[in-house]
Order: sequence, then C-alpha cells, then structure tokens
Amino acid sequence: MGVSSHPATGANYRSSPPFAIFGSLSPAQRREAIQGFLFISPWLIGFVAFTAYPMLASLYYSFTDYKILASPVWIGLHNYVYAFTGKPFGSGDALFWTALTRTFTWVALSVPLGVLGSLLAASLLNRGIKGTTIYRTCFFLPSLTPVVAAGLLWMWILQPDVGVLNTVIADVSGIKGPNWLYSLTWAMPSLMMVALWTGVGGERMLIFLAGLQGIPADVYDAAKTDGANAFQRWFHITVPLMSPAILFTLILGVISSFRVFALAFVTTGGGPAYATYFYSLHLYIQAFSSFDMGYACALAWILFAIVLTITLIQMKLSNRWVYYESLR
Repeated sequence: MGVSSHPATGANYRSSPPFAIFGSLSPAQRREAIQGFLFISPWLIGFVAFTAYPMLASLYYSFTDYKILASPVWIGLHNYVYAFTGKPFGSGDALFWTALTRTFTWVALSVPLGVLGSLLAASLLNRGIKGTTIYRTCFFLPSLTPVVAAGLLWMWILQPDVGVLNTVIADVSGIKGPNWLYSLTWAMPSLMMVALWTGVGGERMLIFLAGLQGIPADVYDAAKTDGANAFQRWFHITVPLMSPAILFTLILGVISSFRVFALAFVTTGGGPAYATYFYSLHLYIQAFSSFDMGYACALAWILFAIVLTITLIQMKLSNRWVYYESLR
C-alpha cells in the first residue's frame, strides 16, 4: 500500500483502497469525477450486463451439463475432453475436428486472398485515373450488401441448371458448368467467391486506400529514377510502407473468418456432406438445435483460445516484417 501525490492538488493519499483518491479532492473536483462516472455509466452498465456477465456465465456453463430446460450440473472438463476426443481420436464429438478443419481451411485461403485483393484494388484505385470516383463506388457497393442477401443472390447465380453463371459458361464455351454449392469440390470455393465479392472492396480497401495516399510521391520518384519498374516499386515500397495496415487487416480478417457462419447457414447449411460445415455453424447447432448449451459454451471458449493464440502469434511475428517508420 503505497503513498502517492495527486497531480492536480498535490495532496498525498494511499493507493488503496481504490476510491481513497476522492478524499483528497476538493468538492468541485469530486463533483466533476462523479459526473464523469455518471456519463460513462450507461456504457459500464451495458458492458457488465451484455459482455462481462455473459462471458463469465458461459465460462461457468462450459464446465457443466446444461440443457437449458434443466439446471446446470457441474461436470468439470468433460465438455472439453468430449470435444478433443472426437473422431478420429476417440469416441467424442464426431464433427468437432471436421468443423475445425473446414474453418482452418477457410481462414488459410480466404484471409490472404482477401487482404491481397483489397491491397491490389486500392493500388489500382489510387492511380488517379479518370473516373476513379465511379470505380471506387463500384468496388465498395458489394460490401454494403447484407450477408443473407448476398447469399440468396449468389444461390440464384450459382444454380447449376438455370443459374446465370452456368448459362454464360455454356453459351460462351459450350461446357456445362459445375454444381457449385451442391458439389463437394466446388462448395467451399463458391462460398469463398461470395465472401471475396463482398469483402475485397469493403473496409479493408478503404484502409489501404487511406494508407496509400499517405505515402510520399517523392519515394516513388526516387525509385523510378533508380530504374525500378512498377512491380518493384509496388513490392519494395508500397508493401513495406503499408505493412502496419496489412497487419491490422490480417488480424481482423482472421478473427472475422473464424466466425464465418451466416453465409454457410443461408446457402449450404454446412453441406454437401459437411463440405462447408464451419466451426460456428457446429456451435450454433449444438446450442440451438441440440440445446446442449454447456457443450456449446465449451466450444465457444475453445474458439476464443484458438483466435487469441493466433492473434498473439501474429503480433509476435510482426516484428520481423512490419515496418514502423517511427521506430526507424
């Protein structure tokens, strides 16, 4: 229990208990502090009621057998053991590893493609060509489409018999197009195509576009004078200077991709034959179809641990490739 000096009044107070600081404040300062707490109280109440308490409750329920209609029964680590001992490692949850594998595949493919696509789109739209405003609007508009609406739209486009895409393929090449969402081979790429259509021109592109406009033109002029071509300037100047924004979008992209749910739920329902059976869809089915809320909470905390671990690894490895101009 240390003794500190208040920065405004110079009065000494003990650092514990935490609210002892109010004793050293003048009445006016105390009123100002209370007003500050009152102003942030709606956020504090909302955070406690809708974030902190649900998280702590779900952590408790993850150690219980909780079927919603009955009281939770403490079973310790059984839910976690049941998840990780699924096929082929045991007789636990038969679909846990399937869902986790599908989700990791989705993240490993969709995040790099999305970030690279957004960076390329931003680079093209930053060239200052005529009609750039129209092009930027066209790129951005798909990101405004709700996921459910985009899913329904692309279900119609990718319909194997009368869909627009297969009709165009047949008219142009005379080849019958694939079954897309109904094919074990094409279901995942089809969903990825929809996700990229809605995501490439969205917030990521705007972040990259803002970053590109902050790069001095003198750097490019110097590189051009030294004989660097367009690709060399992009790879050796644009990418390094944009690396902090790339790291930011990578982290957000990984978090978002691990939570993929609505697109698969609307279009394929996890099929065909679990080809698009993602982790969040498995969690949803356990919670709201099987009503095994305790096990669903355990699945949620497993996902939280996975995402947190990957994020920390990304932050740790970022020192090797992210360029921070202020630290140079």
